[in-house]
Amino acid sequence: MSYMSCALRATILCRLPAPWRCSRPFSSSTGPTVKKSVPYQKTLQEEGSGSREPSQPLPSSAQVVVVGGGSMGCHTTYHLAKQGVSSVVLLERDRLTSGTTWHTAGLLWQLRPSDVEVELLAHTRDVVSRELPAETGLHTGWVQNGGLFIASNKQRLDEYKRLMSLGKVYGVESYVLTPSQTKDLYPLMNISDLYGTLYVPKDGTMDPAGTCSSLARAATARGATIIENCPVTGIQARADDFGVKRVYAVETAHGTIQTPCVVNCAGVWAPALGRLAGVRVPLVAMRHAYVVTERIEGIQNMPNIRDHDASVYLRLQGDALSMGGYEPNPIFCEEVSEKFAFGLFDLNWDVFMQHIEGAVNRVPVLEKTGIKSTVCGPESFTADHKPLMGEAPEVRGFFLGCGFNSAGMMLGGGCGKELAHWIIHGRPEKDMYGYDIRRFHHSLTANNRWIRERSHESYAKNYSVVFPHDEPLAGRNVRKDPLHQELLQQGCVFQERHGWERPGWFSPKGAAPVLDYDYYGAYGQQRHRDYTYNQLLKDEYTFDFPPHHDIIRKECLTCRNALAAFDMSYFGKFYLVGPEATKAANWLFTADVNKAPGSTVYTCMLNQRGGVESDLTVSRISPGQPASPLAPAFQGDGYYLAVGGAVAQHNWSYITAVLQDMKLQCKLLDCTEELGMISIQGPLSRVVLQEVLDTDLSNEAFPFSTHKLTKAAGCMVRAVRLTFVGELGWELHVPKADCVKVYQAVMQAGARHGIANAGYRAIESLSIEKGYRHWHADLRSDDTPLEAGLAFTCKLKTGIPFLGRDTVEAQKAKGIFRRLVCFTTEEKVPMFGLEAIWRDGSVVGHVRQADFGFAINKTVAYGYIRDPAGGPVSLDFVKSGSYKLERMGVTYPAQAHTKTPFDPDNKRVKGFY
Repeated sequence: MSYMSCALRATILCRLPAPWRCSRPFSSSTGPTVKKSVPYQKTLQEEGSGSREPSQPLPSSAQVVVVGGGSMGCHTTYHLAKQGVSSVVLLERDRLTSGTTWHTAGLLWQLRPSDVEVELLAHTRDVVSRELPAETGLHTGWVQNGGLFIASNKQRLDEYKRLMSLGKVYGVESYVLTPSQTKDLYPLMNISDLYGTLYVPKDGTMDPAGTCSSLARAATARGATIIENCPVTGIQARADDFGVKRVYAVETAHGTIQTPCVVNCAGVWAPALGRLAGVRVPLVAMRHAYVVTERIEGIQNMPNIRDHDASVYLRLQGDALSMGGYEPNPIFCEEVSEKFAFGLFDLNWDVFMQHIEGAVNRVPVLEKTGIKSTVCGPESFTADHKPLMGEAPEVRGFFLGCGFNSAGMMLGGGCGKELAHWIIHGRPEKDMYGYDIRRFHHSLTANNRWIRERSHESYAKNYSVVFPHDEPLAGRNVRKDPLHQELLQQGCVFQERHGWERPGWFSPKGAAPVLDYDYYGAYGQQRHRDYTYNQLLKDEYTFDFPPHHDIIRKECLTCRNALAAFDMSYFGKFYLVGPEATKAANWLFTADVNKAPGSTVYTCMLNQRGGVESDLTVSRISPGQPASPLAPAFQGDGYYLAVGGAVAQHNWSYITAVLQDMKLQCKLLDCTEELGMISIQGPLSRVVLQEVLDTDLSNEAFPFSTHKLTKAAGCMVRAVRLTFVGELGWELHVPKADCVKVYQAVMQAGARHGIANAGYRAIESLSIEKGYRHWHADLRSDDTPLEAGLAFTCKLKTGIPFLGRDTVEAQKAKGIFRRLVCFTTEEKVPMFGLEAIWRDGSVVGHVRQADFGFAINKTVAYGYIRDPAGGPVSLDFVKSGSYKLERMGVTYPAQAHTKTPFDPDNKRVKGFY
C-alpha cells in the first residue's frame, strides 16, 4: 500500500474507538521514512564554491544596504537599481534563497480581496513572466498553468464571485464553472461535493532559484552589488543634532559599510536583525510544510488548486503534485538558528495528517500515490497575515521588507517595487498602509502575547471566507477605554481595531464579553462553550444583509430622528505645541488652521505626491493654567488633533517624521489614553446637552466647527461642535477618570428624549449616507483631495505653502482623470466594496466602500471612476453616463450623484430641521 493511502487509512482509523485506534499514527517518530528535499531541479546551494569567504570585497559605503537574499531582498535590490539608485549592496549570510525562499511552493494567484494586492500580484507576474526573461535571457521558471478555486458551498462561491467582479476592473480573466465544467477541465477531480469553482487561466507558478538568479543578474547589470557569505553582525545608529536616531552603518564579520539606509529582508531572522538597531519586528516563525507526490498519470498541465474549505492547495509539479495547507495547530519555532541554511525540518505527521483527507477527497488518485519527499521549513507570520514594510518608527533609515506569510514569492515583485520607491521618494506609489509597519501601535509591537495569538489565528483562518463583519478572537481586550465595562453591560458587541476595543453595535440580548483566546482548541486548550460573542460573529457570516441589520437600522434612525450616544474614545488625541507649532501646522495641514483659539477645522494631511495621508480635525487651543490632559502647558502656539483610532500610530509617525525633517521647534504630545471621547448626535442633542453642559449651546453662542472648555456634570470637558454622521451634535472630550460620570449624566438627561447607544456599524452607515469620507476606504494615500471631492479642505486661495500643494495645483490645472462618485441602487441589495462599476457598457472603476443608508432606504456606494478613453473626468462626464454596479457577477442599475443624497444643503449639521 502506498503512503498516501496509508495516511488516509490512518486518518480514518483515528476516528474509531479504542482499541482500534493507533495512539500516534504516522507521527514524526513512528511515521514512514520519506526523504526531505525540495521539488526543484536546481537550487542555488549546488552552485556554491564551498568557501565561507564573502563572494566579493565589501565597499566602504553604499546608498542602500539590503540584508537578506531571498525573494523580497532580490526584488527590492533589482527595483532599487532599476529606479536609479547607483550604489545598492545586498548582503546574504549564506547563498541567495538559502533561508526560506529556496523551499517555497512558488504559487501565484492573481485574485485577492484587495485592489492593491491585485495590482501587486500583477506586477510580480509581469516581472517573472516578461521583464526578467527579456532583460537577462534567463528562465525564471514561470509556468502558466492556471488556477482553480474550489467552492463546496454557496458562501464560498459568493466570495469567489466577488473576486471575479474585482478582476474585471483589472483585466484579470476568470470564469465561474459548474461542477461538470470543472470535471472537463480537471478530469482527475472528484466533483461530488462541489458547488462550483472559479477558474483563473493565467495564474501560475515560479521557481525560486530561477527567479532569484534572474533578479540578481538583472540587478548587477544595473550596478548593484550582491555579496554572499557575509552575515551582518551589527547596525550602527546615531542620534543627529536634534536627537533623532538614524542609521549610520552596517557591520559584518568582514568589514563595515557606511550607509544611511538599511532594508531588513531577513525573513524569520528579521526580528534578530531589528534588535541590532533597536527596532521591534512583530512576527513569529512557524513550521510550514508540503509533500511532493510520485508521478501521477494524467496530471500534466492541470491547473493548481486551492480548496479553501478543506484548507489545502495542490500545486502542479511537472508530472506530480505538491500538497500543503494551513492547519489550526501549526508548530511555532521559538528560535531558528542563524546558521540554518538550505535546511528542512522533519515533517510532523500528527500535524500534517489533517491535510491528507481533503487532498484525497478532491483528487482521489492520490489515495494510491506515493509520497516522494517532504518539505517543512520555517516561515514568518504576522498578526494580520500581511507583510511588514516601510520605515521603522524607532530608527530613521531602517526599512522593513519581511513577514510575508508564505507569500513572499507571489508578492515580492509588487512589494519590491513599492519598497524601492518608498526608500527613494519617502513613500510608495500605491496605498501600502495595510503593509506599513506603522499600522501597529507601538504598544502592540512589544506585546508578545498579542503577536503570538493574532499570528496563530491569522494562520489558522488563512483559508476561511473573508466576511465583511468578521472580527478576531485572538489578542483581544488589550486596550480598553474608560466606558468599556459600562457599555459591555448594556449589550455592546465590540470590534477590535489595532488593540482597541471599540463599540460595534448593541445587542438587546445583553452582555457578550470577549473571552481569552482559546486557540480554537489547539495545543490542548479547552475550547470555549456557549461563547455568546463568537456566536454573534458567526451569525453574520454572510454576504447578504446580516441578521442584526434591523438592530443597526434602529441605531441609525434613532440618531436621525432623536439622538444617539457614540463612544469614540479610541480616537487618537495629540497636541502639537511649541514656538514653531503654527509653522508646522501650516505645512502639515491642507486647511488654514491658523485661527483664533476656539476654532476647529476639518483638514487633510498630504504627501509630496498630493495623496491624502490622513483626514482629521485640528482645534486651536490656549495653554492650560494649570496644565491638564484637556489643556497642556506650553510656550508658543498649540493645536489639538483628533484622528481615527485605527490609524493613530500612522498619523503620529507621519507627523513626527515631517517635524524631524523640517527640524522645527515644537512637540507632538500623545494624550490618547488620558482622554475619553463621547459624541452626542441628532436633532435633540442640543436639548439634552443643554441640561448637562454649563454653556450656551445656541447657534450664535456655539457655532459649528468651534470648541469650548466647559463643565459637564461638574467635570471639566472640551466640547467640540462637530459631526461625523451629518447631524447636529457635539463631541465631549473628557478626562479618563470622569468619563463614566459624564456619560451617565448624558444618558440620564436623554432618557426621556429617546436617547440610545450606537456603535461604529451605525457610524459607517450614517456617514456614507451623508457622504463623509473614511480614510483607508474611499480616501487613501494614493487619492488626492481633488479626486476625493475634498478641494474645500485646501487653502489654495491663500499664499500659504503646504505639503503636497504643488501637486494639487498642477492637478487642478491639468484636470482630474479619476473622481470619487456616489452611487445608489433602487434594489435593496447588500454591497461591501470591490464591486465593479460599469458606465455605458465599460468597466470604469470599482467600489471602495458601500453600506446601506437607512434614512434614504437605499444601498450607497462610493468608488473612483475613470474615462476609458483617457480623458478628464468632469462632473458632466459623471452626469452623462448610465451606470451599473456588478455584485458577484450580477449587475444592478445605479444612479450617480454629484452631491450627497442625504441633506445635500447641510441644514441638519447647522441645526435647521
